[in-house]
Amino acid sequence: MIEINRVVPRTLPGFMELLPDEQILFNKMQETIKNSYERFGFLPLDTPIIESAGVLLAKTGGETDKQIYSFSKGNTDLAMRFDLTVPLAKYVSINSNSLTFPFRRYQIGKVYRGERAQAGRFREFYQADIDIIGNGELELINDAEIPSVIYTTFKELGFDNFTIKINNRKILNGLFLSIGESKRGTDIMRIIDKVDKIGIENVRNELNELNVRRDAIEKIMSFLAIQGSSDVKIETLKELSKELSIDNELFKRGIYELESVVDWVRLFGVPEDNFVVDLIIARGLDYYTGTVYETFLDQYREIGSICSGGRYDNLAEFYTEKKLPGVGISIGLTRLFYQLNKMNLINISRRSISEVLIIPMDENLNFALLTATNLRSNGINTEIYLNSNRKLKDKFSYANKLKIPFTIIIGNDERNSGMLTLKNMDTGKQSLLSIETIIAQIRQK
Repeated sequence: MIEINRVVPRTLPGFMELLPDEQILFNKMQETIKNSYERFGFLPLDTPIIESAGVLLAKTGGETDKQIYSFSKGNTDLAMRFDLTVPLAKYVSINSNSLTFPFRRYQIGKVYRGERAQAGRFREFYQADIDIIGNGELELINDAEIPSVIYTTFKELGFDNFTIKINNRKILNGLFLSIGESKRGTDIMRIIDKVDKIGIENVRNELNELNVRRDAIEKIMSFLAIQGSSDVKIETLKELSKELSIDNELFKRGIYELESVVDWVRLFGVPEDNFVVDLIIARGLDYYTGTVYETFLDQYREIGSICSGGRYDNLAEFYTEKKLPGVGISIGLTRLFYQLNKMNLINISRRSISEVLIIPMDENLNFALLTATNLRSNGINTEIYLNSNRKLKDKFSYANKLKIPFTIIIGNDERNSGMLTLKNMDTGKQSLLSIETIIAQIRQK
C-alpha cells in the first residue's frame, strides 16, 4: 500500500476565499458596478495580470517597489500588476492611434500587492476602475461627471447616506507655494490630513516640530479653519487669497476649477446631501494634479474611503511623448465587500443561483432532462436532483438549505399527463400546471 504524504490545506494570508452564498453576493455587487459604469458609456477593458517588469515598474518608487510581486522566467523579468492604472497607461500608449478620444474605459479585475496581511487589507484584491483619457487635453467638465457615476453606482448598490468629498490639488499646491514650502508639501499634507484625528492644536505642534515658519503655520491654520457649505468654502477661499496675499496663479486656478466642478456636479443631478467640498483631502500628493475625490459612508466612517480618485495631467508620460491627461476613480471591491459583510451591512439572500430544482421520483430521467432543457432555453436557471436514493424530504431539505424558490416534482403521473407539480418553497403551495404556466410563474417571481 502506497503511503500518501498529505499536506495540511490552507489559504495564504491576504487572499480572500468565499463560501458560495458569499460569492453570489460578491458577484452581484460586481455586476451592479459593471452595469452602472456601462450606463455612462464606459467601454470594457481587460489587461494582463502579468506584465514586463520594465514596463510595469516604470512609474514606481519608494514603498511601492517593496510591495510588488516580481519574478523571472528564463531571461524575462516579469511583475504582477499592482493597480489597473499603470496597465491602462501602457494600453493607451500602444493603441493611441486606434482609440477614439476621449477614451472612456472601465476595468474590474484583480491586482496584487505584497502588503502585510491584516483584517481588511489583502494581497490579492479586486479593483473596479473608470477613467476618461484625453488626447492633448481633457475638458474640466469630465471631472464633474465622475461624481455622477459614483452617486449612481452606490445608489444602485443600495446605499443612501454617503458623501463624495471633492477638492482640487492646485489649491493645496498653491498654498504650499505661497508659504515657500513646495518641497515639503508632502510632509505638511500628512500632518494636516490628521486634523480630524488629533485636533488643530496638535497639528500646529507637529508643524512646529517640522520647523515650518510661524507665519506659514498661521496661513495653514487659517486654511484649516474654513468651514460651511461648499459654496461658503469656495467664497472664503477667494477672500483668504486676498487677506493672506496668496497671489499665485496655481491657487487661483484651483479655486476656479473647484467652483466650476461643483456647479457642474449639481447639473449632473448629484444631490447636495451626497457631495461636499473638503479642502483637506489630497489623494496622492505627487500623482494627482487637479480635482480629487474621496467617498465615505456617513454612518460608517471607520470603514474609510470606499471610492477615490482624481485628475492627472499625463497618464502615460513614461511610455510616450503624447500628452494624455485623464480623470478617474477606483473602488476597492474586495475590501469594500469584506468590510460590509463583516459589519452585517449587506444581506445574503441567496445560497444558490438555481431558480428551480427538478426532483425526479424514480430512475426514469428522460422527461426530467427534457423539462430542464426547456426551462433553461427559456432563461430559467434549472438544477436536477440526481441522487435518486434519497428520500423526498431530503430533496426538499436540499432546496430549502440553498433557498431555491421552486421545485418541480416529476413522477409517472407527470410523464403520462404532461402536467407538472410545481411547489413554491416559500409558501409550501403545490399546483399541477403546464410547462408554459410554470415558466410564466417563475418569471414573475
